[in-house]
Amino acid sequence: MVSLADILPAPRQWGVEDEVEKASQELSVVSVSRNAAPPYCHRRGWIPRLVTDFGDGGAFPEIHVAQFPLDMGRQKEKTSNALAKTVDAEGKVQYDAIARQGHGKDKIIHSKPQDLVAKPITDEDDPDIQRPDEEVVEETTEKTREALQKLVNSKISAAMPVRHAEKTGPAQYIRYTPSQQGIAFNSGAKQRVIRMVDVQKDPMEPPRFKTNKKIPRGPPSPPAPVMHSPTRKVTVKEQQEWKIPPCISNWKNQKAREAVEMRASMERKVAQIEKEKQEENLRMLADKARKETLAYKQSVS
Repeated sequence: MVSLADILPAPRQWGVEDEVEKASQELSVVSVSRNAAPPYCHRRGWIPRLVTDFGDGGAFPEIHVAQFPLDMGRQKEKTSNALAKTVDAEGKVQYDAIARQGHGKDKIIHSKPQDLVAKPITDEDDPDIQRPDEEVVEETTEKTREALQKLVNSKISAAMPVRHAEKTGPAQYIRYTPSQQGIAFNSGAKQRVIRMVDVQKDPMEPPRFKTNKKIPRGPPSPPAPVMHSPTRKVTVKEQQEWKIPPCISNWKNQKAREAVEMRASMERKVAQIEKEKQEENLRMLADKARKETLAYKQSVS
């Protein structure tokens, strides 16, 4: 039986739905063909470079190139903690970037000679340089005292062998008005009053969270700026100026000098006597050797 589709000519223009379906089929075929490896004995010239080329398997032993299935064995790029060179508005290199590393951008770090110069006060009525009044001082003092007292009480309670249950705060009453009004909602009530209280904590309950976890330390304090001139060679004049005489009177210096000279003269005399003794001993040894040599020659002849 001949159908109507066989009689009609082929369509010249496809519909939008048919084009979308055809394009999706082509894309799926292309993606499958790209991700799938060629069959065995047909892999000449094909090199697996992507993770998807390996699929769920390992490397291809017949392909003699470096392969990294699932990125195993691939060397990761080394990260460096070197700082990038930055310049200011005038084009000068900002060497204080090392001191600012790890700190917030709002933290004030003095690292330039200009920071040591006092700034002139142009407006005495500036609120930033005014001293706080008595009320602000008392309020700050009271807050500091309460914070310190709270820390001390917590330390004392933690050091006690028996811990008492902490006191709960007073109950709070909250008036709640639901957004949906009517007999079918909220049991027909327009408002409800909720009583909120803190749950009593068991003092013998073990901690729920790990408190001994090591947290990385924050950045250290910025290094103190070293403001000094470069080193230079000391001249002879400066050495003489820095030479400090001993704090002894001239009379004592004279007596000490005489004692030193007397001791030195005695040492010279003793050394001279020792030298004369050695010379006399050497002279006697030479005379004895000369006599022995003469006697030996006479006996031989």
